Amino acid sequence: MEFTAEQIAEILQGEILGDKHIKVSGLAKIEEGQTGALSFLSNPKYEEYIYSTLSSICIVNKSFEPNKSLPSTLTLIKVEDAYACFAKLLELYNNLSKKEPAIEQPSFIHDSAVVGEGLFLGAFAYIGKNTKVGENVTIHPNSVIGENVKIGDNTIIHPGVTIYQDCIVGSNCIIHAGTVIGSDGFGFAPNEKGEFQKVPQIGNVVVEDFVEIGSNCSIDRATMGSTIIRKGVKIDNLCQIAHNVEIGQNSAMAAQVGIAGSAKIGKSVMIGGQAGISGHLHIADGTKIVAQSGIPSSVKKAETLMGSPGIPLDDFKKSYFGFRKLPHILTKLTELENEIKELRKK
Repeated sequence: MEFTAEQIAEILQGEILGDKHIKVSGLAKIEEGQTGALSFLSNPKYEEYIYSTLSSICIVNKSFEPNKSLPSTLTLIKVEDAYACFAKLLELYNNLSKKEPAIEQPSFIHDSAVVGEGLFLGAFAYIGKNTKVGENVTIHPNSVIGENVKIGDNTIIHPGVTIYQDCIVGSNCIIHAGTVIGSDGFGFAPNEKGEFQKVPQIGNVVVEDFVEIGSNCSIDRATMGSTIIRKGVKIDNLCQIAHNVEIGQNSAMAAQVGIAGSAKIGKSVMIGGQAGISGHLHIADGTKIVAQSGIPSSVKKAETLMGSPGIPLDDFKKSYFGFRKLPHILTKLTELENEIKELRKK
């Protein structure tokens, strides 16, 4: 699909410098631009590329003033915030490429299931008994939607996703390939013989609106009650959320984060990759946890934590500075011990 500079400027309420009739049909990084591509410049570190880019249109901030000649084939669109405007165009492009309503075959929808208008159901997908699917939902091939599941409007479920029985997914959510929602929590109790007996997991998972979950994540159903992912949460790939966890509104976590059972994560919490959070604790609203940190106890006030166990970032930096000096300190200590021995001999 092609757009002219004039059409793009109208969408973004921008000012055109160059050929308003020039057309683009794709998006590209400014350093990788090709004829017919649309790029953007926001970070000054990349300014050098705008003087050699092959892109046909570039979105720039209104404050941008070139300090040398631009390519004659390049048209600029000046806006208040180039990054935000380019993100807006990416969202528009993504919506235009959304699947048209269709039910591919072979696929299965149980007679008791209720599906809204505008459904795209990919081949080999399955919708179970008494399940309710909202309007304009996209369910890609090989996905399994179990019994009594509820899915809100405009949600996108990518290939190979499994949503177990009784789980709820809100509106405008995106769940990426291979993710499992509602698998059993890790509940076992040893008997008198020392053998592990499975504790039935009879709860569910509730995912509220505007949540995005990356690929190959696992979100366990509650033992009783619900594991809850609140509105606006963003979860990266390969994360593990255990049973009865609650993640507060607008929190985000990077890849390979693990959260143990019954932990309560506050609002607007940011968790770096490979961080681990112990079970049955509370993390205060606004807390930031640096990558690869381990959190063994509750965090009562918002702060940035680093290390294992996690401590305030400034304390960690001071401790690390001391740790790096340990070899030098040990050498000096050995020298002092030897000097003391010599003095005792004398």
